[in-house]
Amino acid sequence: MTNIYEFLDANNVSYERHDHPAVFTVEESKILSPELNGASTKNLFLRDKKGLRHFLVTVLEDKKVDLKALSYVLDSSRLSFASPERLKKHLGIDPGSVSLLALVKDSENNVEVFIDKEIWEDEAILCHPLVNTSTLVVPHKDMKLFLEKTGHGVRLIEVPVGG
Repeated sequence: MTNIYEFLDANNVSYERHDHPAVFTVEESKILSPELNGASTKNLFLRDKKGLRHFLVTVLEDKKVDLKALSYVLDSSRLSFASPERLKKHLGIDPGSVSLLALVKDSENNVEVFIDKEIWEDEAILCHPLVNTSTLVVPHKDMKLFLEKTGHGVRLIEVPVGG
């Protein structure tokens, strides 16, 4: 199923939709997206050195991540950002649209998902619905349900801060 709204509705995942101009960066999002209640996130689509493992790591939008330290946390070889081609292959989306909701496209569970513990303390999580022209407010309990329904589950970690 490729329509995110059909998937959310079919699985009783509640959300609140807010449309806005296209945003490609956290900075643009702060300017062009409406002020919403929930954890504003940035999503890092990463790969290991050999390109055998792929990761989606979700952190608060302003967090600076230490990728070297994160590789130890994830028990992985050196991490780097995956190419737009890998993003398209594994999550079926383009840069600027990455969010936890893209996991709906990872039916074979090729992407390992990790969420920074700080995000899980908020009432809701803000996510792009596979495009960067909308933001959904997904309550915490419903994001948990979504992650379970996609077969990924909730894996919380303390993402290390970089300089």
